[in-house]
Amino acid sequence: MTNDVIAEITRNERRRKGVNENKILRQFDEVQSILSYPFSPREVLHEIETAMPSIREEARRIGTPNALQDIILSKMDEIAPRPPNAPNPRGKLHLDSTKIEHWKHRERLEAWRRGERIAPITVDMALTQKCSFSCEYCYAGLQFNKASPEEWATYQNLLDDFTTIGHASGEGVRGVSLVSDGESTENPYFRDFVLYGKSKGIDMAVGTNGLKLNPDLELIRAFTYARFNISAGEREAYKQVMGVSDKQWEGALESIRESIRIKRENNLETTIGLQMVLLPEYADQVIPLALLGRDLKADYTVIKHCSDDEKGSLGVDYSWYKTPLALTLLKTAEALSIDDYSVQAKWTKMMTGRDRRYSKCFGTPLMLQMSGTCIVAPCGSFFGKDYSRYHIGNYSRERFKDIWASDKYWEVIGHLGSDKFNPQKMCATLCLQDKVNEVVYGWVENGVPLRDTDRAHVPQHINFI
Repeated sequence: MTNDVIAEITRNERRRKGVNENKILRQFDEVQSILSYPFSPREVLHEIETAMPSIREEARRIGTPNALQDIILSKMDEIAPRPPNAPNPRGKLHLDSTKIEHWKHRERLEAWRRGERIAPITVDMALTQKCSFSCEYCYAGLQFNKASPEEWATYQNLLDDFTTIGHASGEGVRGVSLVSDGESTENPYFRDFVLYGKSKGIDMAVGTNGLKLNPDLELIRAFTYARFNISAGEREAYKQVMGVSDKQWEGALESIRESIRIKRENNLETTIGLQMVLLPEYADQVIPLALLGRDLKADYTVIKHCSDDEKGSLGVDYSWYKTPLALTLLKTAEALSIDDYSVQAKWTKMMTGRDRRYSKCFGTPLMLQMSGTCIVAPCGSFFGKDYSRYHIGNYSRERFKDIWASDKYWEVIGHLGSDKFNPQKMCATLCLQDKVNEVVYGWVENGVPLRDTDRAHVPQHINFI
């Protein structure tokens, strides 16, 4: 049998069994003595279970779509507070937020509101839709677009265009993340693309399974961050959720170790982290992965939600993220942070689920996504052929600077921010632009002022908003 067939058999068995609560409870006991501040996960679980009926009743009384998530988030800090002297997982890098309000981006944000044609601050894209893994949670697998590498000149022109567009000189694209809908390391020009982008003054980043990264000093130095997608901390579970064999598990770990070694031995500023997409049936992998990241000396491990399309094709149970067991598990994982290693859950997105706080999408002109097929669409929800009305152009056929300057680009962008489009019903859950949308919608539609930010402090990864 092929790896895909074996993985599907074991996945079905894991789905049938559901969340392995007994294993998680044992893990609570095993890690209690090494948590960064003293608390009992079992006692916290009991407190949350006791408090949950009153929390749900209060949410029903308030009656707003986001009441439950807001109350849960505030109660979690009360039930298991972090002492002031304990390591703060978000002290150096906050992975559950947006930097759109920072003063460095304020002029561009205000130019957009004035109606000027701005360049995106961040572009999230892929250099292919190919991938040698078969991850259970892969959103790109719902889209089935064909892609093959273009000539180098196509990618070179794209990066050149990123630096020349904008409402004013020097106001081009500031950050490019190679994530989107494919494994960019599969493209033979991956390394050239990263190094050329960096030479043009663009911050470069990658999200990768790591197998074909081939890290070396020049490449790792060129990244603002390198994030490895590794959604389990134990070999057999990794093989299931990622749809691979022992060879890929070993290869991915070797790539992570080598990247971290290069960073540390050369004292590089590059951030190297691990990411878990948390499906409920793999909840028993949260603590093993948090411990693995600590052992590997990564900078962080982030635990995030799984995005799904508007039809629920992946069958994600968003209600599970709000259960007492899930809440305790994530709190326990974060308490495995130490001074030079952070474990973070994307709490706000997990709690949001399908309940967006905004009914217009203003985020895409600030944070654009492009497919590994070279399709330029406003966001990853719309790469598939069923959403061709949102396909603005293809940068393998025409220059991106011309696509960006076209009326169609701004018509599509404008449509998403109009009363004719409602992201609460018409696109995928928990999109990349979600946090940006919350802030900008509140500012434009509800008059919520933008926060003042410290001009003396520039957050890490400032150009990845």
